[in-house]
Amino acid sequence: MTPSDLNFRHLLYFWAVAKEGSITRAAERLNLSVQTVSTQLGLLESQLGHTLLAPQGRSLVLTDAGRIALAHAEQIFQLGDKLRHALAESQNPRPRLAVGLTDTVPKVVAFRLLQGVLRPPLEVRLECSEGHFEYLLGELALNRLDLMLADQPAPQRANLKLQSQLLGEAEIELFGAAPLRERYAGDFPARLNGAPVLLPARGNPVRNALDAWLEARNLTPLVLGEFSDSALMKTFGRAGLGLFPAPSNMRDEIAGQYDAWPVGTVTGVRQGWFAISAQRRIPHPALAAIAATSADRPDDGAG
Repeated sequence: MTPSDLNFRHLLYFWAVAKEGSITRAAERLNLSVQTVSTQLGLLESQLGHTLLAPQGRSLVLTDAGRIALAHAEQIFQLGDKLRHALAESQNPRPRLAVGLTDTVPKVVAFRLLQGVLRPPLEVRLECSEGHFEYLLGELALNRLDLMLADQPAPQRANLKLQSQLLGEAEIELFGAAPLRERYAGDFPARLNGAPVLLPARGNPVRNALDAWLEARNLTPLVLGEFSDSALMKTFGRAGLGLFPAPSNMRDEIAGQYDAWPVGTVTGVRQGWFAISAQRRIPHPALAAIAATSADRPDDGAG
């Protein structure tokens, strides 16, 4: 049997009977006669070479073959819905731009880099999702994303044909809520010994650089928390639970949103923002616009 031999309307009748547990109720649901549904169901079973439904009392229940057929039928109908949605979206005058954001990219940085694509001349329909670095790399490789914003470049792997572009970078400062700032701002960084700090999770590029910076100065702060989500780290910092690192170009936002101010600059430690995309013959037009936006901000790429 070839795909062209399968009558999908017969499959729909089977699906309705399986859901209703009765040919009579399925016929009412489909607004058809009982005879029509029964006949078409019999033709489908004959075509597939398997009995799909068996009587049990006054109802019909799925056989083993019927359970397999129902699972595939539901997948087929879901694909049909996706087809309709895809065709409807194709009529949308705004082209789609799917962007993945790693947990470590501050929302304000993402906003600054992406806001221009919603305006003329591009006027795209922006779809943003968030996830871990490795997960988003996979989504990008599968063409489910057009672009990924991260604080590190894509790894050089033979099976991943990805390209990375540095959009900008900013120096890192330690921030603290009022009581902590008053206590640790003077004689920075010597007072960091024993100071409560909140840091990015291990393996994060900024965390690696911070650890090296502290070790080079024989400083041992008290690490109270480690976070993969930068916004959550800042929220804990707002509560005065510890000093936390953030890019210097976010001073105004951190003061406004988290009621925290710089304690000192972590000299030599910088955080970069990278646009990662798959290598395509015709790149998405929004990628060039985002790169141009960052080029207009030579100091930090976002602020």
